Amino acid sequence: MKILALEKELLPVDWAQESTILMEEAKSVYQLMLSGNLREIYFTENKHAVLILECNDQLEANQLLSKLPLVQRGLIGFDLMELHPYTGLGRLMHGHA
Repeated sequence: MKILALEKELLPVDWAQESTILMEEAKSVYQLMLSGNLREIYFTENKHAVLILECNDQLEANQLLSKLPLVQRGLIGFDLMELHPYTGLGRLMHGHA
């Protein structure tokens, strides 16, 4: 199942002073990518992370994200949403409104 994870900052942080934990975070993100659970990662224009995860469910996604150093330090959290296939094109094939 695809899970969309939207980062939210929980505390005000001067990220310029956090180079050590940001390096730890990057290593953890890389490990998530190698595991196959993290499929895509982006930053918004406001520098908030947007992740696309492949997991069994939201519980598994939450468990994986809880291991990230920034989450463990209580600096960020994530809003999680399940992504389901778009079914609207079936209306074109079957003539249903």
